[in-house]
Formats: sequence, C-alpha cells, structure tokens
Amino acid sequence: MGLGVFGKIVTRRSRAREIALQVLFQEDLNPQSSPEEGEALLRRRLKQPDLVEFSRGLVAGVRQYRSELDRRIEQTAAHWSLHRMAATDRNVLRLGAYEILYCGTPGRVAINEAVELAKRYGAAHSPQFVNGILDRLMHEAAAREEGLGARDEGLGIGN
Repeated sequence: MGLGVFGKIVTRRSRAREIALQVLFQEDLNPQSSPEEGEALLRRRLKQPDLVEFSRGLVAGVRQYRSELDRRIEQTAAHWSLHRMAATDRNVLRLGAYEILYCGTPGRVAINEAVELAKRYGAAHSPQFVNGILDRLMHEAAAREEGLGARDEGLGIGN
C-alpha cells in the first residue's frame, strides 16, 4: 500500500483502478488514440505484472461492454444522458458498472472504489452522483438476478 494524492492509504488494486480510469478517460476524450498508448500507460504507471494485468482486464472489459454499460448507466441515471455527464464521472461510472455487472466484485466494494475515484478526480458533487447511480444499478442488477433465479427454479433449471 502507498499514500495517495491526499495522503490516504491506497491499496494496490485501488491504484490499478486509478490507472485504468486514466486510460479510459484518455480514450474517451481522444477516441483516435490507439490501445497501445493505453497499454504503455499501464506498464509505465504500474510496475507489478499482476497489477498491470488487473488494470488491463478492467480496461478491456469496459471497452468490450461499453455500449451495454452506457445503456445501463443512462437507464439508471434518470434525467442524465452520458454526453451531459462530466467525462470523469462518466468513466468512473463505466468502470464501477463493469465491476458490478461483469466481474463479480462485491457491489459495495465496486461502489466504494468508484466513490474514492470520484473524490480524487471529480467535482464536489461527483462522489454522491456516482454513489447514487451505482447503488441503484447494483440493486437493479440484484433484482434482475433474483428474478432470473426464481424463473430458473420454476423451470426446474439447476435442480
């Protein structure tokens, strides 16, 4: 663990998420940038291979599922379209949503990590904004899973 921007303890995975956010932010604002530039940033900023791999996986996952993540975020963020959101908030939300929906990261962990990134890089309202949207997304995803599980039980799947 090391000290973060504001003197807080930053875990290794938190640092990897931070660098993943930087790559996603860069790609969002510079769509013509190549994936190799992001890869170089990951390797330059994260020295340990396991952290590079973790961060690379986050970036690749957000890239792969970006349209689905954007759709789910817009559905969840009532009265907010992605293009109206600050670029930092938009990419923190993508990263947090990816972890909640596709990584198996416990929802609260993904939300707390995203809120910390929003505190570090966003505006004054960003932590509350990110927390509210990801919390709602987490609950919607859990309800959807619960509904699918109940449907599967009714169909005799998994019995």
